Amino acid sequence: MRKLLRLLPLLLLASCGPEKPSADEWRKELHKTLADAHASPGLRGAAIGLCVLDEKGELLFDEQAHTAFIPASALKTVTTATALELLGPDFHFVTELRATTPIQNGLLEGDLVLAGGGDPMLDLAALEQIATQLHASGLRRITGSIRVDANRFTGSLYPDFWNWGDIGNGYGSGVSALNLNHNRYTARFRPGKTIGQPVTFLGTEPEVPGVTFRNEVTTGAANSGDGVTIHGGENTPVIHLRGTVPLEEKAFTVTGAVPNPSTFAVHHFQRLLAAQGIQIDGQSTPSAAPANIVLLQHPSPPLIDIITSIHATSDNHETECVLRILGHQKQRDPIAVIRDHWKSRGLGFTRLRMEDGSGLSRADFITPHDLAKLQHLAKTGPHGTAYRASLLSEGPLHWKGGAMSAIRTITGFSTTTSGREISFTLMINHFSDSAAAHDLRDKVIEMIQRL
Repeated sequence: MRKLLRLLPLLLLASCGPEKPSADEWRKELHKTLADAHASPGLRGAAIGLCVLDEKGELLFDEQAHTAFIPASALKTVTTATALELLGPDFHFVTELRATTPIQNGLLEGDLVLAGGGDPMLDLAALEQIATQLHASGLRRITGSIRVDANRFTGSLYPDFWNWGDIGNGYGSGVSALNLNHNRYTARFRPGKTIGQPVTFLGTEPEVPGVTFRNEVTTGAANSGDGVTIHGGENTPVIHLRGTVPLEEKAFTVTGAVPNPSTFAVHHFQRLLAAQGIQIDGQSTPSAAPANIVLLQHPSPPLIDIITSIHATSDNHETECVLRILGHQKQRDPIAVIRDHWKSRGLGFTRLRMEDGSGLSRADFITPHDLAKLQHLAKTGPHGTAYRASLLSEGPLHWKGGAMSAIRTITGFSTTTSGREISFTLMINHFSDSAAAHDLRDKVIEMIQRL
């Protein structure tokens, strides 16, 4: 996403751009730009939608602005803006460590339970810190076992409309109430000496317990890039590695998705406890007694920091955790929460379908107008300054992009040569030439900044 735009020359327009056109001239010129794009070979037959709103949220320009388009990751702003307004910038996910009995004289005669709060940022360093704190408190032995409480989020790890080709790969990692390292691992490979030879699978970092890896990866041409696809799935015991690794790459890595987050977290927490010298007998009773004693809590970074990370990295896992906690906090379907919130703010979505919160599903759609209107409302809302600052920024432009095969979206705000900050959304679907889509995006942003 960071390579979404080639905007540097455009950002100089505020000081040295051409003379500001009249409103009518500007609209005619922008319509011509879009007509020329439709006629170009790379965009012929593509769907193009553009909505530009003034500083009051009123319509300045409409090109298929009320037609539904696939947004890709620009849909993330619907999730993040809603969570920011309903939960607040200082909201924290909280992971708890609980026990079934009190710790006495260094002994816990029962189970230790990791209770997940949906934190997407919990990592091995945090678990190590928790293990260190337990040791410092005097704990030396657990007669029971380490258990996980991941009941805060129910249902599948994955949204229903995520593709099989996505869910085994790191960018498609599943969402649990207890997540560790974004539920991801790094797979390491060594290519063969000639094209077509089998690739050696060197293992993962960190270790993924309870999984057999079946390696079918072969050696591709030099400089051929990442051709590896990881096929996994929820709780699968077998992960298939397929595709190609470039010739002459000495240490080639790809990121995969952990199939069972609870097993993954327990495995590494037990390892970290053992490293602290804490003995685990592992003889928990079949009744699995409730763990009502809270030993410590680990808060996530504040929500605004997570939202800033989402806008910067377009991380699907982080976004889906935010969506699910939104539903949990309101005890309702999170998509219904989103719809009702924005309706109360004056935005009744006309053509919105959300099958996830991140835009990874191609079953998602929204209109350019509604996405632009959401930007305007978020910017002028109770946490507008924080929302605006959380977006990527380049000079007068504050934006979030979305990109997948034959899909490009950009949405956000731009300050014009006259000092107005306007909201906009450009959506391009079903094109054949990515370079042509990039060129159109650059031209549209240039023209928006000339207002």
